[in-house]
Amino acid sequence: MTEAPAIDLNRHVYGNPDAEITVVEYGDLECPYCGAAAPVLHELVDSSNGRVRLVFRHFPLFEIHPFALTAALAAESTGEQFWDFVWVLFKHQAKLSDPDLQHWAEKVGVADPASVTGEAAQAARAAVEADYASGVALGVRGTPTLCINDRLYTGRVELRELRAALGLTR
Repeated sequence: MTEAPAIDLNRHVYGNPDAEITVVEYGDLECPYCGAAAPVLHELVDSSNGRVRLVFRHFPLFEIHPFALTAALAAESTGEQFWDFVWVLFKHQAKLSDPDLQHWAEKVGVADPASVTGEAAQAARAAVEADYASGVALGVRGTPTLCINDRLYTGRVELRELRAALGLTR
């Protein structure tokens, strides 16, 4: 029996892949706090002159958010459109049903929008589970949870506080 290939936990990088600072977000695509954090993290990376990269890992709080797991599977199924899809979902968290997910996939240019839901999306399950398990191992209990260069960040997800924590002046 062959072992399944290891999942790259850093597969979803936004920003400079070689940045000196890595911010890992354990997030839930239906979580309103993650939705509020998304533009802050986006701005943090975009204004860092290539010094910061964001890595997203799925941590769907499926017991609280009924569409969190299907949204994670859908996002994982979008391939190169991952970040475009994720930004759209954070803006439209009240519309995460299967037809909505297919609609957003079409909007961001996924070749086969039906591939992000149902049985087709189940191919992404191992990746979502690997992200979730890595969060559990770190003690993640809620979302968003951030780690900066492998250290748990406990401050507020606000641009000024994050820049200070990262040693970025502006």
